Amino acid sequence: MVNFSHTDPGTPEAMWVEAGVGELPPLPAEAEPGRAPMVLILSAHPDDETLGAGGLIRLALAAGARVHVIVATAGEASHPGSPGHPPERLARIRAAELEEALASLGPAGDAGAAATFELLGLPDGALAKDIPAVEAAVRAAGPGPGAILVAPYRHDGHGDHDALGSLAARLAQELGLGLLEYPIWFWHWARPDGNPAWTRWHSLALDPQTAAAKAAAMESHRSQVAPLSAAPQDAALLHGPFLRHFTRPAETYRYTPAGLRDSGTAVQVFDALYTRRPDPWHYLGSEYEERKRAITLASLPRRRYGTVLELGCSIGVLTRELAPRARSLLALDASEVALRDAAQRVADQPHVSLLRAVLPHQWPAIGPASQDLVVVSEIGYFLAADELDQLLLRCRQSMSPGGQLLLCHWLHPVEGWPLDGDGVHAAARDLGLEPKLLHRETDFILEVLERPGDGDE
Repeated sequence: MVNFSHTDPGTPEAMWVEAGVGELPPLPAEAEPGRAPMVLILSAHPDDETLGAGGLIRLALAAGARVHVIVATAGEASHPGSPGHPPERLARIRAAELEEALASLGPAGDAGAAATFELLGLPDGALAKDIPAVEAAVRAAGPGPGAILVAPYRHDGHGDHDALGSLAARLAQELGLGLLEYPIWFWHWARPDGNPAWTRWHSLALDPQTAAAKAAAMESHRSQVAPLSAAPQDAALLHGPFLRHFTRPAETYRYTPAGLRDSGTAVQVFDALYTRRPDPWHYLGSEYEERKRAITLASLPRRRYGTVLELGCSIGVLTRELAPRARSLLALDASEVALRDAAQRVADQPHVSLLRAVLPHQWPAIGPASQDLVVVSEIGYFLAADELDQLLLRCRQSMSPGGQLLLCHWLHPVEGWPLDGDGVHAAARDLGLEPKLLHRETDFILEVLERPGDGDE
């Protein structure tokens, strides 16, 4: 979780524009408004749906789609300590603002085309505890084949947004729905050069009438965009520089097509897999896997490394063989089930540590330029393209000058996941690292890349 406050100056909109946020590719055809018979939108608080997806709501309604909005909380905690607006009063105000905003997003002259909505009234600020109630509402709404689920970006940095976005990712995969994620606070705390995920996202162009309707809907949320009173505790929550992110001529979405997985389902998928089959890839006993590990170890340019980071260690078979080559080794995996097996395998290696982490967003607490070797073996294609970009950036930042990155991946299609081995390695070659070794055969590719030493960059 990132730390930020709405009172922070934040990243100026001009910085995002200069970085190219206005040049993102359009949504794929299957995700355009009107292609889906139903658009189901999740919002943590009244105004999230307007800021992030107001244009989409308007365009989908105009195209004849059914639009239903589920708002989890009334946002009653937006002004703690307000002298004249206790939470129960603020909840009533924000509910009325939500209804007004959604009405203004309906196509002009067509009262029957308005979005339907429900306000669940769950406690504001603690949504993670009440996610089952939201899940029940989503299932009750009955999104069928071809429906699109729209939700806050699961790594938006706000606890309620992240909880709702993570739920949406899980349900979209389970129900076979396309998923659109809209960032809100990401634009405020993130920086274009430090969070490359956004460069893989898509845009939805807003015509002038849609942009005007969205602006009117944003103004409906008066309790958030204007002061409640002259008291300091009643200051506007959403200030002008922040709101400029949402007056763009296009909305921005992260899109996951129906049927494709990403890191959001890693724990569920891999824990279930390892529970059914403790060694699903036959690391133990397979001549192919044994030979590949031997090639991997023989490909390391150095006999010994200081600090080593292994991403995606599975049941620890490679970890065990890397251990003699490292002074300290930290191995990560998303599956707790796999890590229990790995812990037994390296129990007699006190310099080896194991950590459960869903990458790239649960990056370990290691310092920049601290790792002499980073191993990324057979995990890159279990990420979406924007997640892989973030992972590779983290890898580079963690590598010491002269540090090395070893990548090894299967070259055949990986069913149900968005990338393949060639795509993973092509992305790694854009890191500006020096190639040290390339081994390729029918089934897998292995590369070693090196970060330039001090003074070489």
